Amino acid sequence: MLKKYGKVMLSVLMSGLLLVGVTTAHAAEQSLADTKVILQISDPNPFKQTLVLNVANNLIKHYGQDQVDIEIVAFGPGLRLLFADNANKGRVSSLAGSGVKFSACANTSRNMGKKLGYPPKLHGKAVTVGAGVVRIIELKNKGYMLIKP
Repeated sequence: MLKKYGKVMLSVLMSGLLLVGVTTAHAAEQSLADTKVILQISDPNPFKQTLVLNVANNLIKHYGQDQVDIEIVAFGPGLRLLFADNANKGRVSSLAGSGVKFSACANTSRNMGKKLGYPPKLHGKAVTVGAGVVRIIELKNKGYMLIKP
């Protein structure tokens, strides 16, 4: 009787371990939902600016809007992507509506303002941060991956 009871308990235990294994594998699969990405744009080239927006869009399509955090950090000549009159302003608005965050470097904005004679008008969805490079470091320290398309 004890042998029979032991076999039943072993069977129940093995089934439980199998269930835990499946649950753990599923949890590991869901960890992709915690994907955090920084897209750096520091290039004035319109092709690169379009590329960074395409990458953001592709990440949203792949992971789903609620499964990926994306922040585009613009500094140096790349800040032009976040100018209010940039040709991609509609795409910036659309991506912001999908949860993409846009950070604009205050240092670059101030220096461009000196050269232009007036502060550049930034897209309404752009949030000014002290320094673009510092923002990237902060995000990397929070587990974000840096991608430079």
